[in-house]
Parts: sequence; C-alpha cells; structure tokens
Amino acid sequence: MKRRKLINNITVGAASAAALAACNQTTTQTTTTDSLPKIRWKMTTSWPRSLDTIFGAAQTVCDRVAAMTNGRFKITPYSAGEIVPGLEVLDAVQQRTVQCGHTASYYYIGKNPALAFGTTIPFGLTAQQQNAWYYHGGGLETMHKLYSDFNIISFPAGNTGVQMGGWFKREIKTVGDLNGLKMRIPGFGGQVMSRLGVNVQVLPGGEIFLALERGALDAAEWVGPYDDLKLGLHKAAKYYYYPGWWEPGPTFEVQVNLNEWNKLPKEYQEAFKSAAYQANISMLAQYDALNGAALAELIAGDTELRSYSQEILQAAQKEAFAFYEEKASQDATFKEIYEEWKKFREQIYKWNAINELSFAQFTFNNQE
Repeated sequence: MKRRKLINNITVGAASAAALAACNQTTTQTTTTDSLPKIRWKMTTSWPRSLDTIFGAAQTVCDRVAAMTNGRFKITPYSAGEIVPGLEVLDAVQQRTVQCGHTASYYYIGKNPALAFGTTIPFGLTAQQQNAWYYHGGGLETMHKLYSDFNIISFPAGNTGVQMGGWFKREIKTVGDLNGLKMRIPGFGGQVMSRLGVNVQVLPGGEIFLALERGALDAAEWVGPYDDLKLGLHKAAKYYYYPGWWEPGPTFEVQVNLNEWNKLPKEYQEAFKSAAYQANISMLAQYDALNGAALAELIAGDTELRSYSQEILQAAQKEAFAFYEEKASQDATFKEIYEEWKKFREQIYKWNAINELSFAQFTFNNQE
C-alpha cells in the first residue's frame, strides 16, 4: 500500500513538474515576443484589389507576418494607385515613401535590364525551374546584389506558372500579322515583340480593359484565365492565344527598403522571409487550382482559343536570344548574370526533358 502511494506521489510530482516546465516555457516565449517592438509598415503594390490571387499574395505576406509575431509587426497592403501608381513601387520603396512593396522586377528594366531575370524572360524558366534557380541556383543572391544599388532587398512572393499568350481582336497566324499591332506587354517579352514589329505599350492591370475596349490597344496580355476573366478582357477581344512564351514562370516579389530592413529584429526578418516563401508557393498552387475552370467558362462563351503558329514561336525564340546576346555585349552586369543563368537553364532543361517532359507527353495525350 505504501509502495502504491509512493508511486502515485511520484507520478503526480512528475506531472506537476512537467506542467510547471511547460508553463515556464510558455511564459518565456510570451515574454520574448512581448519584449520585441511594435512595428507598423505600409506595403504598396502593383495590383488592384479585385485580383485576389496576385493582391492576395501581398495580403498573405502581411497576414503571416502578423500571425508569426503575435501582432507586434503589422504590415498594411495598399492597391495600385492608393499610395503610388502600380508601376512606381520600386521608386516608392527606394525613396522610403513606404517600407515595402509587392511588384514584378521586370517593370523596372529601364533602370537596369538585368532586373528582368528576377521575374522572367522569354523562353526562360518555368515556375518550378525559377524556384530552383532562386532558392538553390544562386538567383536570390544575384537579385540581392542587383537591388543593393537601389538600397533594396527582395524576396520571391508569388508565381503564376506558364501564362497565356494574350487577347487579340483578330487572328494572328504569321509574323507579318504582328506588324504594327498595338499590344500591352511588359518586360523582355515586349522587347521581343517590338523586334517582330509590334507597337508595344506597358499599362498596369487595372487599365488594360478600357484601353483594349476603346481601341487604344489591338491586343493585350495579363496572366491567365482566372485573372483575365476577372478583368473582363474576353469582353474586349475574341481570340485567346497560348502559350505565353514570354512568361513561362514569372516570379512576383516583395521589395523592402534596406534601411528599414536592417532596423528589424532578427525574429521579424525571419518571419518576413517565411511569409514571402509561403506566398510564393501558395499563389502558384492557387492559379493551378483555378485556371482550368476559368478557361472552360471562357470557352463556353464567345472566346476562341488559338495556339501561336510554329512560325511565330520560332521567330520569337530566335529574336529573344539574339536580344540577350546584344544586351550581354553592351552591359557587363547583364552579361555576368545571363551567362550564369543560361548555364543553369541548359542543365535544368536537360533534366526536365527526362523526368517532366517524357511523363507529360504520354499522360497528357493518353488520359483515360
């Protein structure tokens, strides 16, 4: 009897000690969190709020940062135009109008053409390949070095996957059909289209529909079925082309003013990086889940799906790499990044031709 009582006492004592330890641990964690400063940031973006996928990625970063810091570090996202126009995010971050922004680096190739690699370039990397380059191929370090000239640090925070090839008011069958066409298309895709005779324009997403509807544009690209349907682009143009060869895996990013970044406690920096990582993965998954149904809805309406001809694709690819070589001969920074990026592309293309392409070619064409 005494032995049983002794055992019970030991058990109770051990449980009490464990509970006390857990309580102390919780208290310590709470105290650690509470000892960190309360910080409030603003995040401007290049997107309208109606695009719940892209603007949603910015919101994800803000929500996750708040959750991981027990609400002590809060970031408020703003849509394009609320603080600055959608294509002026980098300037706002650099000038500390805001502490951070969500945008695409290829909007700013006029400042440094090599910034295009941070988003995507024609006939470049798919989303999976882009993430491999960013996280394990030196891409993140490359972009950090580039952005240091602007006193900015950036992190991937979204990807659409391979995009569609844009909306056209008339069919495009040959390279000659592109001549004189007024088209909204940013980045190096716009540069290549210009070399093919297109009159290129760059507009924020929220302005595309009106320009297309009123005849200021003959064609425009945005992202893909889900977002294009939300913007109503199918109401302004009939023909929907694929693939979006100029954006095979575009990365969106959060840009942070480096001075503001360096002020953050290490815990907040780590929370921010984790939040950006989650947004990067989540956006791609969301698009893959939503685009199929949206495309079916478009086709059920008056949209006519068209593929780019081999003539156009081959001409575009030829012009793209000729353009890269020209840029490399003119700009030492571009050349350095391009040569390393090209090696990575060649290696991962060979691997994915074995594992990804062979699987896709069979299964996509032999569905039961």
